[in-house]
Amino acid sequence: MKRTFSRLLNASLLIAITSIWLFSCKPKIKDEDIQTQIQSNPALTHLVATVKDGVVTLSGECKDEADKTASENVVKQIPGVKSVVNNTTIAPPPPPAPVEIAADDPLTKGITDALKDHPTVKATAKDGIITVTGEATSVNWKKIKIALDALKPKKVDASGLTIKK
Repeated sequence: MKRTFSRLLNASLLIAITSIWLFSCKPKIKDEDIQTQIQSNPALTHLVATVKDGVVTLSGECKDEADKTASENVVKQIPGVKSVVNNTTIAPPPPPAPVEIAADDPLTKGITDALKDHPTVKATAKDGIITVTGEATSVNWKKIKIALDALKPKKVDASGLTIKK
């Protein structure tokens, strides 16, 4: 009986040791394999990943916070990844489109102000030249001319203006 018990004990120990050995010897996933899976994933092509002992460090630029979170979650699903250090940054928003002001816009606005008290005089701006038409007295023309010159146009053309005395 002692022998049977000893054999049974030896068999139980052998089974226990074999079971522990089998479970502890599951294949370890290599860092290179994790790296390959990251590099082959289209959702991660905009990032750089390094792997050391199953810890993945992500760097690069994500378009927004959702992209950053999604990238991290994709990496966490890869077998063998123990943890993820997410050092990615969020891309700044694009600068606003520049507002182009035509060169004649400031002149046109200035002309409107200069002629507000002179309804019989009209003026337009094109290529930096102010063309004046209509009728004005010589006193009013001097005031208008001073106001138009202050706008610093290339030229004030009053050939279409009739001056009354």
